[in-house]
Formats: sequence, structure tokens, C-alpha cells
Amino acid sequence: MATYTSRFPGSGTIIEETRIQSRAEDILRLLTLRGIDVPEDARERITGCADLETLGTWFDRSVTATDVEELFADM
Repeated sequence: MATYTSRFPGSGTIIEETRIQSRAEDILRLLTLRGIDVPEDARERITGCADLETLGTWFDRSVTATDVEELFADM
């Protein structure tokens, strides 16, 4: 009997890549609008992340973070 793994529709496709890029851009935009400085190394870490779950956590944290390091706490 075959075993099937449930995956997000579009996983590994341009759809997923677009979602990843959009989420990273959303994080950076929110931090900028909130007046939080985003050093180049943090910007590269955010835009270089390919995990939607991690980006989701960072997005949630970007709503209340007082500095960019709070995004990466415990990660």
C-alpha cells in the first residue's frame, strides 16, 4: 500500500516561492513602517529564509517587536 504525504498545494513550485518572497517583504515593510531599523545582515536572513513557518513566526513577532533581534529570539 502506498503512503502519501500531505503537502501544501504548490509546495516546491513558483506559487510557494512567491508566498515566501511576499511574506519576507511583508515582514520588512512592517518593520520599516514601525520605524524599526533592519541591518543588512537581518534583511538577508529574512529574505534568504525559505521556510513559511519560520517566516510566519517572524511576521507575528514583527507586529510587536521593539527591535529586529526580537524576531530571531529562540531560533
